[in-house]
Amino acid sequence: MEPGFCRKLVSLSWLLSLSVVLMEVISICMLKFCGFNIIDHFFCDLFPLLELSCSDTSMVQTEIILLSIPVLVLPFAFIIITYIFIISSILNIPTITGRQKAFSTCSSHLTVVSLFFGTLFSSYVLPTRGKSVNVSKILPLLYTVMTPLINPMIYSLRNEEMKTALRKFVTYILASFRVG
Repeated sequence: MEPGFCRKLVSLSWLLSLSVVLMEVISICMLKFCGFNIIDHFFCDLFPLLELSCSDTSMVQTEIILLSIPVLVLPFAFIIITYIFIISSILNIPTITGRQKAFSTCSSHLTVVSLFFGTLFSSYVLPTRGKSVNVSKILPLLYTVMTPLINPMIYSLRNEEMKTALRKFVTYILASFRVG
């Protein structure tokens, strides 16, 4: 990839991200907030903030769902399409060990991507009505805290020393439950 094309992709990514955030911030700034101003959440997340508004937030919520398409759905679809091509290429590898190594390399990334996009999608694209309060609090924590936390562990599970340490840890935990 040429450096000029790479700079264009990075610039486009930044421009898209900043414009989406700017549109959301402007919409939220137009809302009226009155009375009780404590957010029942672990951090200042978008939907708990909207619940504090005295104004009608249906337009802002619709805007957020529509803006989530270029930010969440299109990148996820691109990743899935890319993986379809990768998997078809892997299946053309003649040796079984070659296929296993290739799938091992891809599985770590696919696990992290699925966890990240799955929790983002269920937090911001799916309707919030009908979700319990605890689920609405925990889902954003999964993509803001858990994904970065387990990311190094998932990628290092390809390392034999890490696998051995994990097996010892699980054995120790299971043994402590049996004794206790």
